[in-house]
Amino acid sequence: MTTAAAPERSDDLAEARSSRLALWFSCVGHTYSHLLTMLYLTVVLTLEREWGMGYAELIKLSTLGALLFGAGALPMGWIGDRWSAVGMMVVYFIATGLLTVVTGFAETPTQMLVGLAAIGLAASIYHPVGVAWLVRNAARRGKALGVNGFFGGLGVAGAAGVAGVLCDFISWRAAFFIPGAICAVTGLALWACWALGWVRDRKEDRVPEPPASRQDMWRAFLILSLTMLCAGLIYQAVSTVMPKLFAERLSDWVKGPSGVGMVVMGLYLVTGVLQVYGGHLADRYPAKTVYVLLFALQIPLLALAATAAGLGIVPLMLLINALTVMSIPAEGALLTRFSPSRHRSLAFGAKFVIALGIAPVGIMLVAWVEETTGSFFLLFWILAALGLVLSLGALLLPGERADPAGAPAQEGAAAIPAPAAPSAAAE
Repeated sequence: MTTAAAPERSDDLAEARSSRLALWFSCVGHTYSHLLTMLYLTVVLTLEREWGMGYAELIKLSTLGALLFGAGALPMGWIGDRWSAVGMMVVYFIATGLLTVVTGFAETPTQMLVGLAAIGLAASIYHPVGVAWLVRNAARRGKALGVNGFFGGLGVAGAAGVAGVLCDFISWRAAFFIPGAICAVTGLALWACWALGWVRDRKEDRVPEPPASRQDMWRAFLILSLTMLCAGLIYQAVSTVMPKLFAERLSDWVKGPSGVGMVVMGLYLVTGVLQVYGGHLADRYPAKTVYVLLFALQIPLLALAATAAGLGIVPLMLLINALTVMSIPAEGALLTRFSPSRHRSLAFGAKFVIALGIAPVGIMLVAWVEETTGSFFLLFWILAALGLVLSLGALLLPGERADPAGAPAQEGAAAIPAPAAPSAAAE
């Protein structure tokens, strides 16, 4: 009896270790995905001087990379479902890191455009594969998505802070060389863990969900497509404009790319912590309710940001970003609830094609408003209108039920908490 139980316990421990490592590498990968794709948004402040080009002209060089970062998500998710999530994550770390290093050698705007495009395509692996990998290995999904979102926030914050400091104290090229090399080394570490059997591919969810009805799946898909489009556009436009907005409206308090970068970094660190709380909200309350309320609260803040000046712009931008990132765990929980587990990477791939594929529109919107009006007043009113569309659309999402009508009961379903109740599962 004891002899038979020993191998079983050993396998359980190996599975637990694999899940912990998967969660860790997924979270670190989220940091890199945003850090490496957003470095340029702060580097551009240095290139304005070194290359003698205008902000609008330089920022447009990142549009192709932003497009590929989103558009690549669907095929990368398809490959992840059919081949190996772990293998795709190894490719993600190594390829994105090395391409970032290579982009640091750019001598012309065309070379920079090609380099940023290559980074965007390689980094597009992360969201469909890495987030689905995380969900598949998590016991409490809201909490896991919240923590993962915090690590993503570290990447966004680090992009501004790291790029600003390296630009001021070494060179803008170092802002690509150093983070890129670290990312590639992380990929080698994951490869070693995979080869040693410490990390395994999990094909089924650690905690399965009762299936949603086909009608609810299609309804949720159509409505989430609209809401994720609006949310992605708001997020990308705000992320793009932030360094320039602070450079203009905080000119009496912060100086140079490093000063701007540190303010942006501090803001994103705070909002990243709040995203963890957003994960707790998604576990404790209906994800639909959390999703609608967070974006509804954002509308008046976006309108106020159109005219806010001086230090007052900082808390406004903090709250706008906090509400956006706090909604991400609820959005992930809704997507998980209304998608089949066997196509989870593909479902998240579709999400990020929409949410990240809209990024070039956000960048071009910022550039067009700045070129046309010379300020960002109109930009924030457009974003407030998008927030209204998003909130009203989200109200039409299906209601969340622990056991949808017509869905067969699953063994162990009683252990799965209803969305409105606190989750008893532990990570």
